[in-house]
Amino acid sequence: MQVGNTAELLVGNKSADTVWRLSLRDGRRIGEFRTGEAPHEIAVAPDGRLAVVTNYGAAKSGNTLSVLEWRSGKPARSIDLGPHSAPHGPGCLADGRRVLVTTEGSASVLVVDVPKGEIERVIEVGGGTGHMMAVSPDGRVAYLTKIQAGTLSRIDLQTGVKTVERPAGKGAEGVAVRPDGTEVWVTNREDGTITVHDPRTLVVKRRMSSKGFPIRVVFSPDGTLAFVTNARAATLAVFNTRTRVPVASLSLSREDMTYQPTMLGNAALPIGVAVAADRPRAYVAISGGDRIAVIDTQRWQVIDYWVTGREPDALGIVAD
Repeated sequence: MQVGNTAELLVGNKSADTVWRLSLRDGRRIGEFRTGEAPHEIAVAPDGRLAVVTNYGAAKSGNTLSVLEWRSGKPARSIDLGPHSAPHGPGCLADGRRVLVTTEGSASVLVVDVPKGEIERVIEVGGGTGHMMAVSPDGRVAYLTKIQAGTLSRIDLQTGVKTVERPAGKGAEGVAVRPDGTEVWVTNREDGTITVHDPRTLVVKRRMSSKGFPIRVVFSPDGTLAFVTNARAATLAVFNTRTRVPVASLSLSREDMTYQPTMLGNAALPIGVAVAADRPRAYVAISGGDRIAVIDTQRWQVIDYWVTGREPDALGIVAD
């Protein structure tokens, strides 16, 4: 495995049980990690030294995390979560040692000590399919979406208590906190909406339309733009976070590309999205096409497609 300091895109290939390392310069594959079955999400530590991957499982629920340490050149190591199955949305804490993980099988959020490979705390969050999670900039609060319940929860990480849970929308899944901590955005896939929440009370401040199964949302590093992938519509919608007005909508499906079976049929199925901090680029995982769509965020055009393994989903950026 190549070891270096080049900027990279980490790509979780769900149906290949791998994470690929692609150069952000040209999409060239510079490394690969084997993971557990069906890696679903990736969280990169703040210092960029490692990443944690949730192995959700396929035929049966998984119960492991894979720890990737590319600078050491070592293969991935595994953390066993015991009875806490179907791990999904991870979030690294600022200390770089601990990671939060949702576990659908035990309706919990785990605090995991990564160097020790041990569960430090179990936070019970109740039913409703807790799926994705985002951590506040100060690392004191986590926000959890529940798909079946259609809610957003606030978890105090100092006390380990869920303090509030409020409605968001049907199929609440994607979640992100603005970099300044002032808002929490949620994509409600069944409703075809985005809700903007107060970070303390979780009251809905604004509801916007984003048709076509909105499934993920991320912010630009400066917080001025929100990027939303609409899985069924195969589009990327970009919103001005101050005005809430869409500034771009890009089609991510191509007539000259053959698509593989996905949860929505033979379709492009864009899911994961990542935005670079040091270049005008965004990257979207086209799960049905085994590609990454590379987007110029100044001209709002798809300028390239990079090859991945089978069924790319989760993305993570490692800076230089």
